[in-house]
Amino acid sequence: MDDLPLAGKIALVTGASRGIGRAIAERLARDGAKIVAAARTKDALDSLVTALPGSGHRAVTMDVADAPSIERGLDDAGAIDLLISNAGIAESKPYDRTDDAMFFRLFEVNALASARLARRLVPGMIARGFGRVVVVASNAGLSGYSYTSAYCASKHAVVGWMRAVAHEVARTPVTVNAVCPGWVDTDMAGDAASRIAQKTGRTTDDARATLAAMSPQNRMITPGEVAHLVATLCHEDARGIHGQALALDGGQLMR
Repeated sequence: MDDLPLAGKIALVTGASRGIGRAIAERLARDGAKIVAAARTKDALDSLVTALPGSGHRAVTMDVADAPSIERGLDDAGAIDLLISNAGIAESKPYDRTDDAMFFRLFEVNALASARLARRLVPGMIARGFGRVVVVASNAGLSGYSYTSAYCASKHAVVGWMRAVAHEVARTPVTVNAVCPGWVDTDMAGDAASRIAQKTGRTTDDARATLAAMSPQNRMITPGEVAHLVATLCHEDARGIHGQALALDGGQLMR
């Protein structure tokens, strides 16, 4: 394990039970990290931890929408070197039907959870001399999309939070960055395609093709591609990548 780039590092991955989070946990484990997998469903976490390569992995039940649940989970997690704040939710409605409750739900999970996690974990990283914080945001945190005003606002909020914290810790051994994917081929994209199909009368396959066509590469990003970028940011040699919101969308936001 000593020749692996993340050997000896302990990584907390939220939303680890499926999709992007699971891919990240698997990739970091292959790179030698010990994974603390966090999500709401214990059975799914236990299955993941058993399947991960390497040893020393653990499951922590955590609902990032609930502050006490985060605190209990972090008490169980112990010292963490790599914080991967991945858990997120998406909802869509026209702006004039987007009520306060939707804003609060999305901000709680997509923005405030990262702040709560980092508030607890980053001081320890600084004291121990190494740390990485990677927020899985969205290119919706860098641009705007119709019918997703609350979602876009929550992702812009976490990107802004990341940039501010990066300034504060720039002289420490901790880096803070955000990964901003476009559409990723996960259940969330499938749910979005189903909603589009229901509203427009098109087939789900046609709706998925519409989402894929938003990228100049005419495809969705894979969870493994997100995991690759996250793992790269966690490596020792990524020290100079700091305070960045890195789009991973096949060139969708090219200027």
